[in-house]
Amino acid sequence: MADVRVIIQRDSEREERVVTTGTTAADLFPGDRTVVAARVAGQLRDLAYEVADGDEVEPVGIASQDGLDILRHSTAHVMAQAVQELFPAAKLGIGPPVKDGFYYDFDVEEPFTPDDLKRVEKKMQEIQKRGQRFSRRVTSDDAARAELADEPYKLELIGLKGSAAEAAEGASAEVGAGELTIYDNLDAKTGELCWKDLCRGPHLPTTRNIPAFKLMRSAAAYWRGSEKNKQLQRIYGTAWPTKDELKAYLEFLAEAEKRDHRRLGTELDLFSIPEEIGSGLAVFHPRGGIIRRVMEDYSRRRHEEADYEFVYTPHATKGTLFEKSGHLDWYADGMYPPMQLDEGQDYYLKPMNCPMHHLIFDARGRSYRELPLRLFEFGTVYRYEKSGVVHGLTRARGFTQDDSHIYCTREQMADELDSLLTFVLNLLRDYGLDDFYLELSTKDPEKFVGTDEVWEESTEALRQAAAKQGLDLVMDPAGAAFYGPKISVQAKDAIGRTWQMSTIQVDFNMPERFDLQYTSADGSRQRPVVIHRALFGSIERFFAVLLEHYAGAFPAWLAPVQAVGIPIGDDHVPYLREFAAEAKRRGLRVDVDASADRMQKKIRNAQKAKVPFMVIVGDEDIANDAVSFRYRDGSQKNGVPRADALAEILDAVERRVQV
Repeated sequence: MADVRVIIQRDSEREERVVTTGTTAADLFPGDRTVVAARVAGQLRDLAYEVADGDEVEPVGIASQDGLDILRHSTAHVMAQAVQELFPAAKLGIGPPVKDGFYYDFDVEEPFTPDDLKRVEKKMQEIQKRGQRFSRRVTSDDAARAELADEPYKLELIGLKGSAAEAAEGASAEVGAGELTIYDNLDAKTGELCWKDLCRGPHLPTTRNIPAFKLMRSAAAYWRGSEKNKQLQRIYGTAWPTKDELKAYLEFLAEAEKRDHRRLGTELDLFSIPEEIGSGLAVFHPRGGIIRRVMEDYSRRRHEEADYEFVYTPHATKGTLFEKSGHLDWYADGMYPPMQLDEGQDYYLKPMNCPMHHLIFDARGRSYRELPLRLFEFGTVYRYEKSGVVHGLTRARGFTQDDSHIYCTREQMADELDSLLTFVLNLLRDYGLDDFYLELSTKDPEKFVGTDEVWEESTEALRQAAAKQGLDLVMDPAGAAFYGPKISVQAKDAIGRTWQMSTIQVDFNMPERFDLQYTSADGSRQRPVVIHRALFGSIERFFAVLLEHYAGAFPAWLAPVQAVGIPIGDDHVPYLREFAAEAKRRGLRVDVDASADRMQKKIRNAQKAKVPFMVIVGDEDIANDAVSFRYRDGSQKNGVPRADALAEILDAVERRVQV
């Protein structure tokens, strides 16, 4: 046999090795069960791949992102095999890996029931134990069509081929622009074909290499994400490298479920999304309204201190404004349909505030002495999100952005970005978020306006501003809006989930489109640079993030009720009402529970409402002009003088601390 020279790359270490012809990637890493695939010349390959002379081979561990995707996609195949064994008439859609798991879409006569999912999971366990081999096989378009003649959705993907990834989310797991491949599941002992699927791969060596999985739920999903297509049934699952990791993930999901803002919004009577109004359009109840008002008021005060000027703009506009801005060219799918009015004009609900702010800048002549000009608005916008992605307050159709646009000179841009990012991060910290990294979204080469030079300059300015914060910077290639690059602040909540918060975008292009100008020191007319910035992103979404971050137990400064007075008996109610009146004069939100409930039930009610302070009063407290405190954790402090009690609540509010 001829010798084959390969280079094994592990992190920064390179090892040259001479092996015989026919050596597989698996042979290079014997006994290492954590290696599930190999990267050869930048391409992911199955461990059954036979190495060639000169190959650079890098092991892919199961715990890496690529390894997790391979594990989860392999598990999706096992699930699809199980479904077709139990439901032979089921037709296959798409089954890609997704964040923390996988799904597969099926065309079946009846929706899957919870009992069906239990049966599928049991069948998957049987297939996993059989140790079937995943075997890659190259095929032609015509041969694949003949072989998959009874799978109409696979035939459609074959027809799309190179454009399939754009035509259907997740289709890149099935077909690409190059050769077609089918993966056969083969019996471990006889090599007999057990099942097959159109797939690009790679996959695990065998089904026995799947350590831990669980099916989560089923849902309806339109084929290729279009409401014009047939509705399929989607089964979601998750898979992990170890049983302990699966257990930890399920515990995390249980905690996330407890914190779900939709659930807490109902339990705490904060907001609702009435069917009569429409999906994605929320109303805030009085208690939720208090939290929102406090959030907004504090933000307004901080913006005033930072020399922002407040503006207000209407909810609807002529379509010509969005033609001018380019949004009708680039963003029409995300906008509500136009309204035809008597004057023959198309009017749109605004999906963003920036074009109107540009008109405010352009309403009169501007001097360089006015710059930077910082305009700020709590502006409500409307975006037509598909019903399948609308999710409570975090993905809504109507929401209010804390939107600002800074108009500055080119020379001011770097300092403005630096101070702006510092301002944004400090304000987020005030609300209790302090674990951040930054993401820099760069130009999409297929979807942009302006010159390459302008994009390079604005992207570099953002990169330098980010570097000064001392935070991790993650690149998001081609993730920018059509008019300019952006930095987004990614914040982790109390249970480690990452949320996109503030965004900052540098824009040289809108000033050109709107012919924005200012008079410079030498009398010439110059274009300003526009910096777009949404600090919360949307108030509704930020409200939901904080609600989940705190699990509804807001710090006292944000809590709708900061303290509730609980009398031991009816005779103690007047004293508590005096205490509450004095607290309200100092700006605190204090209620008294004078209901007919027993004291212990009043305490339970306050705990369920997640009130920061319970102020309990009995005969001894009144005699000593004092109160007793009961805290959220169940601890109690008795005989606190009234003045000290008010001071303690005020201190917690003013310092914005959790209690």
